[in-house]
Amino acid sequence: MSFRYFLVVCFFSCISLANAQSAANVVDEVVWIVGDEAILKSDVENARLEALSQGQRLEGDPYCVIPENLAIQKLFLHQAAIDSVKVSDSEVFQRVDQRINYYIQQLNGKEKMEEYFGKSTSQIREKLYDMVRDDMITGEVRSSLVKDVKVTPAQVRRYFKDLPEDSLPFIPTKVECQIIVRNPVIEQAEIERVKAELRDYTERVNTGKAQFSTLAVMYSEDAATARQGGECGFAGRGSFVPEFSNVAFSLNDPKAVSKIVETEYGFHIIQLIEKRGEQINVRHILRKPRVSDAAFTKAINDLDSIADEIRRGLYTFDDCTRFVSDDKDTRNNFGNMFKSEDNSSKFEIKDLPAEVAKVVSTMNIGEISKPFIMVNNKGKEVVAIVKLKNKINGHRANMADDYQAMQDVVVEKQSIEKIKKWIQEKQQTTYIHINEEWRNCEFQYPGWIK
Repeated sequence: MSFRYFLVVCFFSCISLANAQSAANVVDEVVWIVGDEAILKSDVENARLEALSQGQRLEGDPYCVIPENLAIQKLFLHQAAIDSVKVSDSEVFQRVDQRINYYIQQLNGKEKMEEYFGKSTSQIREKLYDMVRDDMITGEVRSSLVKDVKVTPAQVRRYFKDLPEDSLPFIPTKVECQIIVRNPVIEQAEIERVKAELRDYTERVNTGKAQFSTLAVMYSEDAATARQGGECGFAGRGSFVPEFSNVAFSLNDPKAVSKIVETEYGFHIIQLIEKRGEQINVRHILRKPRVSDAAFTKAINDLDSIADEIRRGLYTFDDCTRFVSDDKDTRNNFGNMFKSEDNSSKFEIKDLPAEVAKVVSTMNIGEISKPFIMVNNKGKEVVAIVKLKNKINGHRANMADDYQAMQDVVVEKQSIEKIKKWIQEKQQTTYIHINEEWRNCEFQYPGWIK
């Protein structure tokens, strides 16, 4: 593999245009060599500016910390090549598009992003591809190195046995909740009003009176995509709800506008941008029918009566969730709320939906709340009651109640030690050269200089 002797233009700086321009004008040089890979001065400067843009705090001299981190990544990438570790293009492109969407949101539009970086969106995407791919491959190698790290209860006990109490992990307060949700009934006249709006947008696009993207910026109620003209970014079928996906993937003409699509989020019209294998990029406009005050009042009164009947023992909360709740995610689990990332029923207060957290924070175990309005994970206003099923107050970890958390600490410690040992071994078998002016550092791994 040949050395990469070229200037890498800094485009990740979100500090100021002057910073980006000064990085682009750096007189480049090779400052480290790891195996047959070069680390350029511009690579270091790019990484420094990116860390600043993300608000990251580097412990130590950035011109020591950053090249060492880049060198460590080179070791992982070399191992990935040996082990044939790869990541799929579709996954890389998906993360690239997520990153681009983030920049578009931060810089208030695609045009502003392109102006800021001095590149087209396609050029930015091309530059991002290698970086994202390398990060993903590095993560895969790290995971494979520590996948077999396991600890026994005896090892966990030994690790924490002699630790002072204030060094034990602090377990924040956690709660378990049940919820019953009612969707206020939307009047048919309101639904027809929204559909008429979408038909009007479609006609304006078809007759050339307006661009779909302009209408999306002006009218779409999907805050995540409206700023970028309704563009969703490349994604597979599973990234959308079925009703949306079925219509989006049936589109073939980029000039056409889809029929009106109803989903749990509201009503949409969709326009194709590009298909790429099993992924698609579309733009859409979302409109949500408004709920009348009378409909909210009825839903609140209904849940107030249900809560009162549960408190009087006429029904159980578990029974009511199955027959009363409109929340399909919880009603078949007796209303129990679960975290999507790990399927745990134990929430820190900060991880609950804001409206639920506000109500639960003042409740006692077994108490049922009064009805309240909340925004669900589909962005719709609904009415809910919750029951505080259990509460574990914040405390220092102990083996009886928090073995899993304590085990995780020991597994993480041993994983770090294993990675550290692996890096030290790779240092001994890899050609490494550091320019003289870049050697005066207190490295995390002293073995770079032989």
